[in-house]
Amino acid sequence: MKQSLFLTGLVAAALSTGVAASGSPVVKPRATTTVTPITVTGNAFYQGSDRFYIRGVDYQPGGGTGVESDPIANATACARDIPYFTKLGINTIRVYAVDNSKNHDTCMNALAEAGIYLVLDTDTSKYSLNRDDPKESYNSVYLQSVFATVDAFANYTNTLAFLSGNEVINDVNNTNCAPYVKAVVRDMKQYIGDRGYRSIPVGYSAADVSQNQEILADYLNCGTDDQRSDFYAINDYSWCDPSSFTTSGWDTLVENYTGYGIPLFMSEYGCITNNRTFEEVSALYNTEMTGVFSGGLVYEYSEEGNGYGLVTIDGDTVTPNADFTYLSSAYAAQTNPSGDGGASSTSAATTCPTESSEWDVANDDLPAIPSAAEKYMSTGAGTGPGLDGAGSQDAGTADNESAGTASAGSGTVTETSSASSGTSTKKSAGAAIAPVDMKALGAFMVVVVSMLGGMALL
Repeated sequence: MKQSLFLTGLVAAALSTGVAASGSPVVKPRATTTVTPITVTGNAFYQGSDRFYIRGVDYQPGGGTGVESDPIANATACARDIPYFTKLGINTIRVYAVDNSKNHDTCMNALAEAGIYLVLDTDTSKYSLNRDDPKESYNSVYLQSVFATVDAFANYTNTLAFLSGNEVINDVNNTNCAPYVKAVVRDMKQYIGDRGYRSIPVGYSAADVSQNQEILADYLNCGTDDQRSDFYAINDYSWCDPSSFTTSGWDTLVENYTGYGIPLFMSEYGCITNNRTFEEVSALYNTEMTGVFSGGLVYEYSEEGNGYGLVTIDGDTVTPNADFTYLSSAYAAQTNPSGDGGASSTSAATTCPTESSEWDVANDDLPAIPSAAEKYMSTGAGTGPGLDGAGSQDAGTADNESAGTASAGSGTVTETSSASSGTSTKKSAGAAIAPVDMKALGAFMVVVVSMLGGMALL
């Protein structure tokens, strides 16, 4: 999108902004097409008074090229793909990376017109937590980009939810990242509230790591309301057709998460070890699962060289693959349960997990928001760095990193780090791979271990 159009969008947004009595901005939607915003009650999503189940696909055309691009800023591609979303019968797409310096009105309005919501990752490959050095990468440069993405999408009524991260913790050995993942959730929730936006759910997408996925779920749902995630999402590839509710282990998933106090859904699913006929759809939207799960997103819309694509895209031409037909039929054949589908109306916090050989988190303390990022709560984040910015993962300095821990709900530093020397110690940025790239690299391994297809590094 040209800069003049982006500036026009900023002017329009400014003209639609008022000020509440508290001094916080009250931002009106700039989208011309509106849908009913999705809300959270207990462990489920709702569209008005009706239970809402995510029926969707993961959407990042070009993700297999290794070069990030923003599909929501590409109005032409968006218009090309929406008719296929409609044919699939979906109501949600997940996008892994967007350019927060661009305007997204055209595509978001068109999606809303089609009744389609957006689950959006706020990270990009350059602006994300670095699992090899979470302390340095949790800095004000990173948070400015995250908050700018919130600004870019908070005014659309079909923005369903924000994801604070995707598979940051992807092994038994890097659970030390958890406090930083949770701090980002806290910061995003505070930013949304302080900037006067509607209450947009914020959560996290977890890797299928048996040793810590459920522990992480408890951790993200423990503590005070300002610290807790609004939902939890998992990437799961354990159902490989032909299979069943019990053979796949999904019955164990339901058992393990029964009583979990916030919405839970599958942010990626769709094993490709055998032909995908999407038998799991009949279970996912059945009462055997809907008391715990709120649907899910199939990986993925476009073929990116990894075998997961529902369609093949060649320029302006979209060719549905066999998987597309199977998924469309599966969605059409399985209606949602009547009523609330067994959902709970209460949202109970869990007990924070204790340190163990599988959980490298000593206590419930969270890092305080970096003081250099606190100003964004009142002033706004400003223009985002986009996809071509310098990046944030190794941008940490003594001036822009967290200086200690924060009390719940206060944002106040209560313990100062002894490493506050005023000088910057640069470290390796580690792996910074866009979510869809790992599947492209690992496609040849799925025949041996299908679940590796679900691993997606940031």
